[in-house]
Amino acid sequence: MKNVRLNNGVMMPAIGFGVYQVGEKETERVVGDALEVGYRMIDTAASYFNEAQVGNAIRHSGLKREDLFVTTKLWVQDYEYDDALRAFDKSMKLLGLDYLDLYLLHKPYGNYYAAWRAAERLYREGRIRAIGVTSFSSERLQDLFLHNEVKPAVNQIETNPFYQQSAANAFLLQEGIQHEAWAPFAEGQNGIFHNPVLKSIAQRHGKGVGAVILRWLNQRNVVVIPKSVRKERMIENLNIFDFTLTDEEMKAIAGLDTGKSPIYDDMDLVTVRYIGTHKIHE
Repeated sequence: MKNVRLNNGVMMPAIGFGVYQVGEKETERVVGDALEVGYRMIDTAASYFNEAQVGNAIRHSGLKREDLFVTTKLWVQDYEYDDALRAFDKSMKLLGLDYLDLYLLHKPYGNYYAAWRAAERLYREGRIRAIGVTSFSSERLQDLFLHNEVKPAVNQIETNPFYQQSAANAFLLQEGIQHEAWAPFAEGQNGIFHNPVLKSIAQRHGKGVGAVILRWLNQRNVVVIPKSVRKERMIENLNIFDFTLTDEEMKAIAGLDTGKSPIYDDMDLVTVRYIGTHKIHE
């Protein structure tokens, strides 16, 4: 497994397994399959409501804790300092872990300064190996690290062939913050698996479209966390290091960029209000 080195020296797998929208009843089986075929990084969140099932799969896998990299995320509702500490303890109890590899603030709304300072405390106490954020624009991310002690190690942002985040990628590289992609397959939007450019490249390499997308991201130094409930697709998504896209192929994929999300507009006020006020518990 290829790894990347985070800005605090922690090694993070270049490809992991995401469990967003994996049902509670399915998660333990799906994560167990992912670990069995070779994934060593699992990405979940409090708002996915499947942390306990992820923890069960890890315990039943027989793998050593130190061989795994586990990420979970703090929801906006719990961004006040004391709430963040309580929410972390709850996640750790559900996961059944003594420490976490990566803890992310899930969205850039609410009192994320207080949440970040709680995360910094947990990091200094050794309960988390690295801390970062999700879906932060570059200006919000810069504001956060300029006025706090610990620089985020990761920014997990939507990145796919239709929304390539070139400016964000350059900024993150400049600042030594790891770019990680959520929704690398654009959640299936815009007929991504039938796109003629991607299909042509996939046929040329004897790969699936999904593997081509993940390899394209990997060659841009972006960490990926694809999701699948099918074991054969998990294997296909994991095997992206036995081929290389040419410069011409990289340019062809670059031509698919629309400059906007095919999933949702995070500048839309209705969307922002919904995410910023959405509650995952009483």
